Amino acid sequence: MNTSGRLLRLLTVLSTGRSWTCAELAGQLGITERTVRRDIARLRELDYVIESTMGPWGGYRLGRGTQVPPLIFDDEEALAVAVGLRTAALSGVAGSDQAALSALLKLRQLLPARIADRLGELDVAVTHTTPDRTNNRFSPALLLDLATVCRRGERIQLTYRDRHGATSSRQVDPYRLVYTGRRWYFVAHDKSRQDWRTFRADRIVEATSTGQPAILPDQPDSADMVGRGIAVGPYPVRVTIRLEASADEALRVVPPTVGVHHPDGDDATIVDIGGPDADGLARYLLSLGRPLRILHPDEVRQAFLTRARQLLQANG
Repeated sequence: MNTSGRLLRLLTVLSTGRSWTCAELAGQLGITERTVRRDIARLRELDYVIESTMGPWGGYRLGRGTQVPPLIFDDEEALAVAVGLRTAALSGVAGSDQAALSALLKLRQLLPARIADRLGELDVAVTHTTPDRTNNRFSPALLLDLATVCRRGERIQLTYRDRHGATSSRQVDPYRLVYTGRRWYFVAHDKSRQDWRTFRADRIVEATSTGQPAILPDQPDSADMVGRGIAVGPYPVRVTIRLEASADEALRVVPPTVGVHHPDGDDATIVDIGGPDADGLARYLLSLGRPLRILHPDEVRQAFLTRARQLLQANG
């Protein structure tokens, strides 16, 4: 074995947590005790904490370091780490999706071609599995491409399919990726409209870098922008209510994907909600079962009062 291979094998043996004598390590690795001691010294130079005890029963143990040392992976380990990060990035595990996606992006740039190709084959295979019922399928490679242009600040040519199935092509300056727990959204500045836009990742057909630098004026709160777009953007009717609840409690009553919240003192919250029509919004507000006041529009207020009178009459 070459030196790198020996160090990797030595770390693998030491990572079991037990203490190993020099003779035991030499037997495990098929090398001399002198080589074991030399490799232990090399690991310590790389900031690995290798604890040692003297005496006939002494040995070496991998300790807990204060710094993150360089990692050495073999092919299978590197592929396993990449697959794990990919899964976390696409599922939003424990809120770690953004960190996992960033780590995956960095790792994938360092992977040898033979491993990157295998990961690419996995991407192809997964897109043919049964899709999540709450989300449409899209290529994980596309998500990584979007993360790359966001990180590099490169303008892209975006081909996008809207909710009606119409396809358009436009130049956009990438800013952020946002995961809502159900879907990924791409936030970018649309050059043709000179305004910020959000795009559902599963509706992006293609994203090609133009090589031009991105220009990002007045950068918005990307998470708030996506939340607002989901809650009120696609609906023809909007209602604004004053809910008698603190900001935290209001979020439990009306989720952030349903309404946009604005604290109004310590015990009240203003919430904007979108819906298909006034009667549908009235029925939703009644279902909350909480004291509230409809600020506007009047058509929703009238529909709410009509429904409330019907309930009152039906129950004497």
